[in-house]
Amino acid sequence: MNSVPAAVPPYKDPALPVEERVADLLSRMTLEEKAGQLFHAMLMMNPDGTPVTETDGSMLPFTTPELIGDRFLSHFNLLGTYGAREMAQWQNAVQEMAAATRLGIPVTLSTDPRHAFTDNVGASFDAGAFSAWPEALGLAAIGDPELVFRFADTVRREYLAVGFRVALHPQIDLATEPRWARQSGTFGSDARLTAELVRAYVRGLQGPELGPESVSAMVKHFPGGGPQKDGEDPHFAHGKEQVYPGGMREHHLEPFRAAVEAGCAQMMPYYGQPVGTDWEEVGFGFNKDVVTGLLREELGFGGIVCTDWGLLNDAVVFGQVHPARAWGLEHLTVAERAARALDAGADQFGGEQCPEVIVELVRSGRVPESRIDVSVARLLREKFVLGLFENPYVDPDAAAETVGRADFAALGAAAQRRSLTVLTNPGGLLPVRGRPRLYVEGVDGAVAAGYGEVVAEPGSAELAVLRLRTPYEPRENVFESFFHSGSLAFAEPELSRILALLDAVPTLVCINLERAAVIPEIAERAAALVADYGAEDAALLDVAFGRAVPEGRLPFELPRSMAAVEASRPDVPNDTVDPVFPYGHGLAL
Repeated sequence: MNSVPAAVPPYKDPALPVEERVADLLSRMTLEEKAGQLFHAMLMMNPDGTPVTETDGSMLPFTTPELIGDRFLSHFNLLGTYGAREMAQWQNAVQEMAAATRLGIPVTLSTDPRHAFTDNVGASFDAGAFSAWPEALGLAAIGDPELVFRFADTVRREYLAVGFRVALHPQIDLATEPRWARQSGTFGSDARLTAELVRAYVRGLQGPELGPESVSAMVKHFPGGGPQKDGEDPHFAHGKEQVYPGGMREHHLEPFRAAVEAGCAQMMPYYGQPVGTDWEEVGFGFNKDVVTGLLREELGFGGIVCTDWGLLNDAVVFGQVHPARAWGLEHLTVAERAARALDAGADQFGGEQCPEVIVELVRSGRVPESRIDVSVARLLREKFVLGLFENPYVDPDAAAETVGRADFAALGAAAQRRSLTVLTNPGGLLPVRGRPRLYVEGVDGAVAAGYGEVVAEPGSAELAVLRLRTPYEPRENVFESFFHSGSLAFAEPELSRILALLDAVPTLVCINLERAAVIPEIAERAAALVADYGAEDAALLDVAFGRAVPEGRLPFELPRSMAAVEASRPDVPNDTVDPVFPYGHGLAL
């Protein structure tokens, strides 16, 4: 007797409308399974492409099988840098774990930016196997929406190859506080340009509409994380306050209005606690005025709202305890914080994995299950729209061929060169002619040898090339040390050492601007001064020797002194007195 095959449940039938599939799946889920969807947790992988099945709890409290099989999570962001083939193999293994669960809900994988030069486990990863482009600041320095579209489309293709379906970017805060640590991920200080570029970015990631070939854009950090008091970052308690002394709150919203109009699928509120406004003085992830009143009702956003990472629980990071970023609500329990975020309008908790808290909130009657259903439906809907139920797996061979492909790498390399910004060239040093004797610091000598004769001492050189990074004040906390904060000026004895070199030999100085460096003396005494936002040595030297054309213009002003920075208003763009270089400055060669 032939057995009758079990009927395929409606949610697995791709011929049915998405809303029917969502309703069917939701009706089959237990409360525990629903609760698991509300968490977007962090994962790491083994370098060989296998999932992590053991953990010492120092960074990740649960193993991958525990999170998927026992806690019913299906949204994860991957930490760390790996090979393309290994990432693809890992994502397939993770999807196999998900397929083996009762309902077989596929995993949605996300990532912080991976296409530039900043390596900060809390914000971005260096390009590694992916094509290497300048940071977002460099794209802003070029100011070309078509290039941003091509960049985002390249990101989409490379992400799809390894299985990333959500980009935890673009970051469209305005760089209005020169000391703030997160500026390199922004499009600079100009709201109009940022709005123009985010439209192109969302179109490049998502395509004309969200679908099986899309990467979902999680735009951040609503409603604009730039105006941080004293430039400190709200990842940390001493940086929790966000202030608007210049009355520019609406100005910071302009790029987010553009992102919503462009159809971005997800939005991340920041940690900041607004102070001195008519908004409640609690972090934005808990702020009903902001998430429901402003984002949902005023701006009409109907997509997923995912909080920034770590709002509910204290966490151990690099062996040190960090308090939950529940600014303004530090006195509440974890459950009370979760209830506040849900009431504010959040759908998902980033960097958390405590579904039992949601289960208890519902079972105790503090949060109705119908409220959970609203968010779970949004989250499931995106999985269906992205085609994850039909095609959760990727091809490791294709991933190895696609990620870092020659044409993608060439686009990134060309963008690096275009983004370089010539700030001074008083004697016409640039472009350099011939093959001079070169003394280099911060430059690979083997690369420099392709442009001149590399010598060991400045006194033997006809030209020095010095690469610098924006100064910062080191922080003792290991995690915080990745967030470069504090003074933007070179301290002694480093400044005197630099100036002595500039006086000894004509020197091309290239400074990497991750923030707005204070460099009046260097600008005055360098034979030529160039800014970069993430560029390989060959990119700098190609521009210096006339093999490539720099097009960059400063995406924020460069202040004259720290006193000017401290006197400026954090929410007002380009607000320092008598800057060394104004916003938009840049010379042609």
